[in-house]
Amino acid sequence: MSDSPALAVPEPVHPLALPLLSGSRRALAKAITLTESTRPEHEVQAQRLQAQVLPRAGRSIRVGLTGVPGVGKSTFIEALGVWLANQGRRVAVLAVDPSSARTGGSIMGDKTRMPALTVHPNAFIRPSPSGGTLGGVARRTRETITLCEAAGYDVLLVETVGVGQSETQVAAMTDLFVLLTLPNAGDELQGIKRGIMELADLCVVNKADTNPKAATRAQTELRTALTLLTPHDAPWRPVALKASAVTGEGIPEVWAQVEQYAATVDLGARRHEQTAVWFDDLLREAAWKAFRAGVGAERIAQLRAEVQAGALTPVQGVQALLPQMWS
Repeated sequence: MSDSPALAVPEPVHPLALPLLSGSRRALAKAITLTESTRPEHEVQAQRLQAQVLPRAGRSIRVGLTGVPGVGKSTFIEALGVWLANQGRRVAVLAVDPSSARTGGSIMGDKTRMPALTVHPNAFIRPSPSGGTLGGVARRTRETITLCEAAGYDVLLVETVGVGQSETQVAAMTDLFVLLTLPNAGDELQGIKRGIMELADLCVVNKADTNPKAATRAQTELRTALTLLTPHDAPWRPVALKASAVTGEGIPEVWAQVEQYAATVDLGARRHEQTAVWFDDLLREAAWKAFRAGVGAERIAQLRAEVQAGALTPVQGVQALLPQMWS
């Protein structure tokens, strides 16, 4: 009997891999659906597909966009996306819709708000439910980014759920974070948390055509705020611009700043940071699944009921579980 180790048998090519790498939008849509599935067998298939297409990913500029209510995010993204697509760029829009806390459903109406971009041959739009995930993104947004890049899309626009409360994750998975505001930004800035302003690499006063004087004033206020919030040794000084998604004013200037940012910042280092954050998030998810499987959903439900009934404090309920975590 031979003692030589058995040769590793390579995994078969996933049926979606080759069509996806050839740029098939149908295959990309199917791959994203597979990736978003929570069924264990689908998760295994999705990870196999990810591993096979990953070498073709990473060749894009990833732009995260958020904005105050009524700022016209979808309209702005469509104007920017159509302009880029007409320049020959392949644009993928990942739009995250909030999920209902009661039913878990989402409206998923982003395609109806971007009619011109939806039918453009150089564009792909994918709305996804947040599924209760914090950070303004969906549960598998990072994996979706990888799939879009592998399919040949070189510009990724990630539209977040809302603004100012819990959208730090989108900044951790994109290269550039854009904050959209309105001409009356003096009032709107009061509703934006400082953390979002500190994350913004570019601020854009949208709907500038509706009130040019107010838009100019808002731009000045944003520049002052960004100057105060940006460290002196930062490699990039955030810029405030004016634009109108309706007239197209300022759209080329916005993209020029994106390209200037990409030429200034070490995107390679930023991607390494993104990968580390991705690992940490997956580790937390896997640790929770393993803990729940080890302790048992029934035991967790029992302690939750005791906490709700007032028999235990929340801290006592958690402490009752901790010894079982290490057993």
